[in-house]
Amino acid sequence: MTDPVIELRGVTRRYDEGPPALHDVSLTVAAGESVAVLGPSGSGKSTLLNLVAGLDRPSEGTVTVAGTRVETLGEAASARFRRAHVGLVFQFFNLLDDLTVLENVLLPAHLAGAPKRGARENATRLLDSLGIARHADAYPGRLSGGERQRVAVARSLINRPALLLADEPTGALDTASGEEVRRLLTDLHAGGQTIVLVTHDLRLAQACATRTIGMRDGRVESDR
Repeated sequence: MTDPVIELRGVTRRYDEGPPALHDVSLTVAAGESVAVLGPSGSGKSTLLNLVAGLDRPSEGTVTVAGTRVETLGEAASARFRRAHVGLVFQFFNLLDDLTVLENVLLPAHLAGAPKRGARENATRLLDSLGIARHADAYPGRLSGGERQRVAVARSLINRPALLLADEPTGALDTASGEEVRRLLTDLHAGGQTIVLVTHDLRLAQACATRTIGMRDGRVESDR
């Protein structure tokens, strides 16, 4: 039996004297699962994602991702860990407009010190598999929202991460582009990618997730 990709034990996150943003959360995510985290604004969804990504640290409890206690890592080590093990996809793409599509996708590989030739071959394969190879030399501003999100997904996968985290990946997209991203995430999961996505999009959760975690007031309210 393989170890879980994500394991949270008794995780609480406080930011001030008010109620905690996350309160005593324990959960595991196995390799190959696709998990949707749902809940109203302020329920703790993004806090949970940030803790798993190592972008934030818990006030109490432990966060283990791909066998590493991420809450113990310093800033530089946390950044190296994300580059090697975690792919991040955001609502507003976070692409660099002065770099081409191919250059955007290659950036995490270069930062990780990957051999240039192998990284370029991998990036080209990713762009082809995601249906955007023809845009390799274009700049992000010339692409549709759905195409830009595909570039963001390619960038997140360039270092072959154990885990893909997506924060409202269809939130800034029109209906057609959102459907493109739904199909893409479904295909990635079918190929074995472990995915955790935070979303308000029930259609996305139903299409892509094999498990749904409902959150409210910083607690896990349901897990099915």
